[in-house]
Amino acid sequence: MKTNNFLTFARFSFHSALPLILMVILTSIKAKAQTYYVDPLSGQENATGSRANPLLSIEKAVALADHAERRDTIHIRLAPGLYILKSKLVIRTAQKPDRVPYIIEAAVMPDDQGWEPGKMPVIQTIGGVNDTIGFSHAVGLSVEKDNVSLLGLKFLGNPNSSVENFYPIRRAGKLLSGLTVSQCVFVGEANSSPIQSAFWVSGPGIHVDHCIFHNCKIAFVLGSEVNDFSLTNTIIDGAYNTAIWYGFAGNVPSFNFSGNVITNSSYVMVYPQEKGQPNFRLKNSYLAGNDNLFGAYPKEQDRFFSESRTALKLVNTDLKKIISFVKVQNSGITHDNLNISSPSDARTIKAGLFKADTKKAL
Repeated sequence: MKTNNFLTFARFSFHSALPLILMVILTSIKAKAQTYYVDPLSGQENATGSRANPLLSIEKAVALADHAERRDTIHIRLAPGLYILKSKLVIRTAQKPDRVPYIIEAAVMPDDQGWEPGKMPVIQTIGGVNDTIGFSHAVGLSVEKDNVSLLGLKFLGNPNSSVENFYPIRRAGKLLSGLTVSQCVFVGEANSSPIQSAFWVSGPGIHVDHCIFHNCKIAFVLGSEVNDFSLTNTIIDGAYNTAIWYGFAGNVPSFNFSGNVITNSSYVMVYPQEKGQPNFRLKNSYLAGNDNLFGAYPKEQDRFFSESRTALKLVNTDLKKIISFVKVQNSGITHDNLNISSPSDARTIKAGLFKADTKKAL
């Protein structure tokens, strides 16, 4: 009889405590995902970073994320506005190994209803030289952890005349993996705010899609141990050195290139002469209106030499069509500025900022 009473009491206690147990579990799960909101217009530097109480600067959000504990994902959401970086911004957390997903994302993405160019967060570095590895240069975002995503952001060149070489995104660690950049825009201006290379990266798992690189000297410098690299549905326009420069470590990476437009550039791709032309497949793309397609780089001469195609394979790729783009109008920047204009055949491959149908986004 006593045993039955004990079991009855135990069942009652468990069922009565169940809501509390579930609440503790859900609270614990929720605590592991940390989101920080940033607004350069209405935020406060000492804010909590909640949606209702946003931070003022991206630096403060990154600092809080660096020391956050018990989380599965770090999510920094940027409201529209200009984000000025006076020094290198290091992306990492205190957790070791640092494999926590880390997302820096626009609060309003290009395919969201009501998006317009003015709602894209703009990140601009104005500081001087902040890195001397290899040579003196300046870095905007220094990625020093695995699994980082940058989504829906615009990066501008560095107007600081003391900086000769500026890299908005740098990942030096060849053992790091997982870097996704999607629906971002990189705009340089050689005479006032140049971008030496939008990406200078090493390591595997670099995936870029639906981005626009406009007037960057180089779009990509691919360094040590690059593998599982993909570039899809992206526009590179006006790379006055080369669109893609790879191979300083000498390895030939896995390379997925599809649905891209490269035009008005000096070279489409340059590679180390001593390793020879890679056997990459460039698929479903437009590589038209460039001074040269491929070039070899003998390091001792420190210059490029144009080469005919021998190992590289072009699959359903057009080399002749003229590519036209949407430009700024008298009324200002249009919704699809820097994207492929409607008369161009290249629109069929859906390269550019929008993942959804552009007409639906308007």
